[in-house]
Amino acid sequence: MGINAVKQRRKEKMIIDFHVHAFNPKIAEKAITVLAQRCGITPYTRGLVEQTVECMDKWGVDKSVLLSIATKPGQQTVINDWAQQQEGDRFIPFGSVHPDAQDAVEEVFRIKQRGLHGIKLHPDYQDFMVDDPKVDPVLDAAKQADLPVIFHSGFDVLSPDLIHCMAGPALKMIKRHKGLKIILAHLGCNDHWQDVYDILAGVDGEVYFDTAFTSWRCPDDIMTKIIRKHGADRILFGSDMPWDRPDRIRDKILGLRISDDDKEKILGINAQRLLGL
Repeated sequence: MGINAVKQRRKEKMIIDFHVHAFNPKIAEKAITVLAQRCGITPYTRGLVEQTVECMDKWGVDKSVLLSIATKPGQQTVINDWAQQQEGDRFIPFGSVHPDAQDAVEEVFRIKQRGLHGIKLHPDYQDFMVDDPKVDPVLDAAKQADLPVIFHSGFDVLSPDLIHCMAGPALKMIKRHKGLKIILAHLGCNDHWQDVYDILAGVDGEVYFDTAFTSWRCPDDIMTKIIRKHGADRILFGSDMPWDRPDRIRDKILGLRISDDDKEKILGINAQRLLGL
């Protein structure tokens, strides 16, 4: 399936980017500047939703899952209130919970009441190991509320020497929370994809991997192996915009040696099913 075929396909089916970041305009410039300096990458937006929509239009994305992160316990309510305001034709906003917040479990149910579509957790920025039992009450509440949970997984420049979500511990967490809808970003474990293939790919349950930030980091052959072993039904197209371009990830997926049906599942059908769109 080439680019022209994608354009034709879009007349009938959505392309959904499952991994996009933008910020409240009050903090967007500061946040994007700090993150860009930290990771040494020039972003494609300055973190504003209007710029993100412009990029979506430019690069052929119909809807984006908007991911926010509460990096401090006191941020979760403000972040989730802002996320709720982004609901609309283009964005599918997730909320965030900080596991150290005294009202973390209650916030899960408030996220559900707000009409947000899931929860984003970032073990590195929120300082927990992915299999830490202290997170279990939040995950149990998410399962009860029928909210999918997306984790940053694998390498992050914030904590290069201590990776908070590796494949082995992630598997322990998954087995403790059977029935929870889990998305492990960055194809299961950023920069550790052989471990994903050996340990995580094919695990039972509603366990998904997204493709965020893999356009130039993950070799095509290992991505193909992971998709075939895990099943294309549980792979979600994601870019990590503004840190990578969705058209690059899309073209990478289109170039893989998998079926056209599997490519269409990854580009949007799986996200529609998971989110009930």
